[in-house]
Amino acid sequence: MVQKNSEKLPNNPIEAQGILIKEFYKKFGKEALPIIESVCGRQGRALGLKVMKKLPDNKLTTVARAFSKSFNPNFVKIISVSDEKFQIQGTRCPFGLENTARALCEAVMAIDHEYFREAVSDKVELKILKTVAAGDQYCDTIYTLK
Repeated sequence: MVQKNSEKLPNNPIEAQGILIKEFYKKFGKEALPIIESVCGRQGRALGLKVMKKLPDNKLTTVARAFSKSFNPNFVKIISVSDEKFQIQGTRCPFGLENTARALCEAVMAIDHEYFREAVSDKVELKILKTVAAGDQYCDTIYTLK
């Protein structure tokens, strides 16, 4: 099938969601960030509830291993995983947020943060050390159970 114009077509639902998020942010700017974060957070909570039903326990290690099964190992690597800390680094954003804005990444990452808060504990904290959205070479995120 031949593409009719130069618009990039999404390869999967996550890329499609990323296109929608970027267009919304482009149109409404920083005012859109709380809405994006809220909606993404709700998505993360729903996914966290769903995964909880399939796992033998809610330890960070168990949830992190389940979460990691969705990664493409060509783009994401696990730096460390324990019951207190889970650190990953990735060279590509599944939402296509490369070179957009750190604040946009932080809003979208509410998906993953709330996933872990729901599936493990509301005491899970997320630190985004680096992000390709801000032009870094790779993303570096740490989930810590406090």
